[in-house]
Amino acid sequence: MTSTPPAAPSIDELEAQERCLVLPHFTYDDAWALGTLLVELAREREAPVAIDIHRGGQQLFHAALPGSAPDNDAWITRKRRVVERYGCSSLLVGSRFRAKGTTFEDSSRLDPDAYAAHGGAFPIAVEGAGVIGAVVVSGLPQVKDHALVVEALERFLATGTATSSTQRVN
Repeated sequence: MTSTPPAAPSIDELEAQERCLVLPHFTYDDAWALGTLLVELAREREAPVAIDIHRGGQQLFHAALPGSAPDNDAWITRKRRVVERYGCSSLLVGSRFRAKGTTFEDSSRLDPDAYAAHGGAFPIAVEGAGVIGAVVVSGLPQVKDHALVVEALERFLATGTATSSTQRVN
């Protein structure tokens, strides 16, 4: 029995996700909580992924689960750079290029060895501050990488974890 990969969300859906998934703040403790939540979700699914959280130029969290490979870290870096440059998810950037009848690789004028507009990198946006970092998953098909990050951010916000910390660092 083969399962078909999930359909990519529409551009409108991707934009709505970004509007909804804005955090009140993002601290070192928040990075740890979000990262460990992603690890728990990935382990439940036996997902062979690497997970990374950056804020500014600093890596705040990284984990590599069984089945992941060094290539996943290279993909993480390339997808994260897309978020840093465009201020939105790597899947949204790639989808916008495809909607124009082209590809990111053909039309962005950016080095594909340094940038990848494939799903799995999502902006960390903070109320009043905008995009301050990125959370990235690599190891699954791009739509599943993206969905895992979105699910974790939704749970993170729903549990109030992002509102309970006292060390605010924007």
